[in-house]
Amino acid sequence: MPPLNIAVAGAGAIGRAHIGVMAQSSQCRLSAIADPSQAAQALAQAHGVPWFSTLDALLAAASPDGVILATPNALHVPQALQCIAAGVPILVEKPIAHTVADAQKLVQATQAHQAKVLIGHHRAHSPIMRQAKAVIDDGRLGRLVSVVGSAMFYKPDDYFTQAPWRREAGGGPILINLIHEIHNLRMLCGEIAQVQAMTSNAVRGFEVEDTASISFRFASGVLATFMLSDTAASARSWEQTSQENKAYSSYDDEDCYVIAGTMGSLSVPTMRLKTYGRAEDRSWFKPYEVSTVALQREDPLRLQMDHFIRVIQGVDEPLVSAHDGLQNLRVVEAIAQAAATQQTVLL
Repeated sequence: MPPLNIAVAGAGAIGRAHIGVMAQSSQCRLSAIADPSQAAQALAQAHGVPWFSTLDALLAAASPDGVILATPNALHVPQALQCIAAGVPILVEKPIAHTVADAQKLVQATQAHQAKVLIGHHRAHSPIMRQAKAVIDDGRLGRLVSVVGSAMFYKPDDYFTQAPWRREAGGGPILINLIHEIHNLRMLCGEIAQVQAMTSNAVRGFEVEDTASISFRFASGVLATFMLSDTAASARSWEQTSQENKAYSSYDDEDCYVIAGTMGSLSVPTMRLKTYGRAEDRSWFKPYEVSTVALQREDPLRLQMDHFIRVIQGVDEPLVSAHDGLQNLRVVEAIAQAAATQQTVLL
């Protein structure tokens, strides 16, 4: 089959990352770029593809096999609805929408038109996540009991000077970073039923939080605690432990999740496994059987692109559906509400 023609709307950092992945693929090729900036026009020229200032113009002039929406969050839903109306499959970058209400509109349209919509939670395609889920599903940990997780890292000052909106309402690590973790936790433990949260802005003093402590109860009864901070000089984050994004320094002796059940625990992403061989051996006085789950790391963005191609072709159903994107956003909004009200929020 000839390569699929995929257009990209939004030529910022993540849009360029998708373009880079396509450049290495034999199954698809960049067909056009939609973005009003001069930098995007220059990028289109460098790749030898048409440039459009708007998605409207692109859809009117071109017939892409698929579109990647890597535009600002507030544009995701209106642009996705345009693509659905045009009958074009889409990969919508996370978060699915700016608000839960907008996300619900996209879920309804996806269902009504049976549209091919994939949400860009790329960690869902990670071999690390696939292996962790396989360990849980195989029952090697027994019945799940708890998860301890963290996303602690230090964002440099220029991160905020380059985009001052990150200091204000709508910025902050809960809304910007935590949504990745929410999808991971839902993949591993199922649906989240309620949340509690405390936040602090004591270090930077911005309008938004720089640190958050969050508690989850899953529908299964599993409990989880999660520590989030963009001002903690720590390597306990997915980016700095997974080795999947080479832009980040990585430390292979650190984990960001510990998943524990009645028969053992798994540390992620080192994949260190500690289990009891028999139920009658379980005691904190007795040693564990210690092993490491075999793992071959691959770029989840590339795996996501391969999956999007199969979604376009009708071979795969979206691994991360519009409904998944909505659920992730619901949890993030619930956390923000719990922190603001100091009340437990039910989902």
